Amino acid sequence: MRLRPDRESIQIEWIQRVVEHPLKEVIQQDNRIRRWAAIEEANGKYLRVILLADVETVHNAFFDRPFKP
Repeated sequence: MRLRPDRESIQIEWIQRVVEHPLKEVIQQDNRIRRWAAIEEANGKYLRVILLADVETVHNAFFDRPFKP
């Protein structure tokens, strides 16, 4: 995930913050979990983190431009 040029600026601490303190959470049909939180250090952009069903493994993380809280 972090090898992509558009995602290399995402810090591990930000991902952990979203996992631990999400603003919103949605469980997908495949049991993956989407969590969002604002990252003030990134000008308030919303980071979406996708977790696997074990709620520990990060599948993906990216800034979700269309997300509205």
